[in-house]
Amino acid sequence: MTANPRRIDSIDLLRGIVMVIMMLDHTRDFVHNAAREFDPTDLSRTNIALFFTRWITHYCAPTFVFLAGTSAYLQFTRGKSKAELSRFLVTRGLWLIVLEMTVVQWCVTFHPDYRFLGFFQVIWVIGASMIVLAALIHLPKTVIVAFGLLLIALHNLTDRIRVEGWRGPGTAVPGIGAKLWILLHQAFDGFPVLGDHSPGLFVIYPLIPWVGVMAVGYVFGVLYQFDVQRRRRLLLIIGGSATLLFIIVRGINRYGDPSAWSQQQSFVFTVLSFINTSKYPPSLLFLLMTLGPAILALALFESQDAGGRIRKFFVTFGRVPLFFYVLQWFVAHVISVLLHFAFGKPVSWLWQSPLSFGPAPPGIGFNLGVVYLSWIAGVLILYPICRWFAGVKQRRRDWWLSYL
Repeated sequence: MTANPRRIDSIDLLRGIVMVIMMLDHTRDFVHNAAREFDPTDLSRTNIALFFTRWITHYCAPTFVFLAGTSAYLQFTRGKSKAELSRFLVTRGLWLIVLEMTVVQWCVTFHPDYRFLGFFQVIWVIGASMIVLAALIHLPKTVIVAFGLLLIALHNLTDRIRVEGWRGPGTAVPGIGAKLWILLHQAFDGFPVLGDHSPGLFVIYPLIPWVGVMAVGYVFGVLYQFDVQRRRRLLLIIGGSATLLFIIVRGINRYGDPSAWSQQQSFVFTVLSFINTSKYPPSLLFLLMTLGPAILALALFESQDAGGRIRKFFVTFGRVPLFFYVLQWFVAHVISVLLHFAFGKPVSWLWQSPLSFGPAPPGIGFNLGVVYLSWIAGVLILYPICRWFAGVKQRRRDWWLSYL
């Protein structure tokens, strides 16, 4: 067993790939003509191309959160004491939550509103999970991984527990217990922080089971102290086992996801039903379906010789994930504004206050081909910026760079 003080190229490669794929989903949110009409995974309304445009992006958040835990462990192996790592996780976690409620919200809406604290999305849940992880790292690794696996495996037992969220001014404000449950395990609901007219927030990513995903990712970092051959073998076993377990448990169709699969009008749509698992909050089957193949990909990426320039392209994004994440919201949003303006389509809906969200005006958006072209353009715009910043982080050791 040997410690490796350098960055792990395969981790940066996987993270870079999923970050680029993530931008496809956010570009679709701003550019596609049906983005405000229905969920692309709604089998009664979608088509195959649109379904997979959304479905492939399911791999992004689990991989991002899981590898955030792995990166925390790697910092420990590179010389940070547990006390230093705890302080870093707490301060960075708080910084991420503030970033979610300010810069990210502005990039998403182009309309800051003091009455709305923000959408709690993936950056908030990474920040909150880091704060919890700051305490967990002082426990034995077996306890940490048991905690994470139990949250992932058992949280679907509580799927039927629902509390009443806030329905607007004049309606009942949820109590402390209800607010806590929304933060922990009830997606797509919100509440005013204090009274009826106080600023509110909307939870898209509740903490459970994401904190478990990060905890397991932390212990997963132990594999990167092994030699390459042993690590690759273990990655294949773990990733293959998780993927096989997904197929078996999903096939049984009794547990692991609030939505059962069913036979559809065609074989292809039956397959779509089978893989159409729940992300909000992520079900056991959703996490097996995404993290299993992601870990298999890490085994494939162990070869430093494979990929050449394409590999370096994605590694660049993987080395500056937060920097890319924030900028891709802004770039995707600007591309949409420019496209709608250039083609004489309604533009004002692209800088609405979150409190004004409603039905989209008629005539907005473009077809899926334009979405893909916009996504490719956005990635190419961001590449030289991210390459420059990755170089800055490599050359300099300023403390604040570790927060970006």
